[in-house]
This record gives sequence, C-alpha cells and structure tokens, in this order.
Amino acid sequence: MLLFVGLGNPTPDSENNRHNVGFKIIDSINKKFGLSKQKPKFKGLLTTGNIGNEKVYAIKPLTFMNNSGICIREVIEYFKINVEDVIVFHDDLDVEFGKIKTKFSGSNAGHNGIASIDKFIGKDYSRVRVGIGKPKNNIEVADYVLQNFDEDEIVGIEKISKNITNSISILIEKKLDLFSSTINNQ
Repeated sequence: MLLFVGLGNPTPDSENNRHNVGFKIIDSINKKFGLSKQKPKFKGLLTTGNIGNEKVYAIKPLTFMNNSGICIREVIEYFKINVEDVIVFHDDLDVEFGKIKTKFSGSNAGHNGIASIDKFIGKDYSRVRVGIGKPKNNIEVADYVLQNFDEDEIVGIEKISKNITNSISILIEKKLDLFSSTINNQ
C-alpha cells in the first residue's frame, strides 16, 4: 500500500503556480490510472485505486502548503500506511526547470511543505523533487513560487507530469535512482 502526495495550494488562482506542481502530478496519475473520483477527506482531496498489483492512495492536501503534514498524518494513521511507503511530489528551486531528483529522507532544504511533513510524520519517506528553477530579476522566493508558469513552462510541466505518470511502475518499486534517470532522459 502506497500513499502518493502532491503538494500545492488549494485556491483556484493557485492552479498554475510553480508551487502547485505536486497537484498537477497527482491529477495526471489519477487520470491515467482511473483512480476513484476525488473526495474531500482528511483535510485533502483523496483518490484510491490500484496501479498494477499495488493499492494506492493519492492525496492533494487542502491545508495549504505550509500545513501539509497535518493532512498526511491523518491519512497514514487511518489507513495504517508505513511512512516509508509515502511518496511526495513537490516543486524544488534547487533543481533545474524540467528536471527531477528523487531521494529518500533528508533535509527539507527550506521547503515549508516538506518541513511540515517532517514535523508530523518524520523524514523517512520518498520525495520526487520537480525542478522549477531559481527566480530571476531579484524576485523574492515567496513571490516566485506563487507566480504562474509562463506558457512554455506549462508545456514543460505537462510533459514532466506525463513522463512521471508513464514511469510510475519504477517509482512503485522504489527504484528512485532509476526513476530519476528515466524521467530526465526522456
């Protein structure tokens, strides 16, 4: 049993923000694998189903980015999901736009959504870090992550989401290095 978590903010005007990459990936997974209709539950939008032989829950926390851990703790406690079976998709400033990096555990690197998750469930979960690049022209980080992607970037994020979704079986097997290399070479 796995829990996929997509980080983002739930307001309609946040839909195409850089901070909402995780939501876009969960939407792509839900669509490709025909997971259940999203239901408000555990302070998030929850879907469930099977990918191959694996039971999967997918959630988009509605607690806003900085409180994502509250939602995730409720889900893992209710369904008795091991923290090691949680995979979080999120934006990352330190990764070049269009690239991904994966890791298990580690520092939150200043990402408030990850810091919240660490606070509520610990650090022993997998992360798929989707590169959004660094801000330019002296834009503050907080402003940058809340800006919408431009048209070219939207196309790039859709491609990344599709590639992640198409390679999800590698991620389910927790072969993080192989997953990163597969996505980055597509």
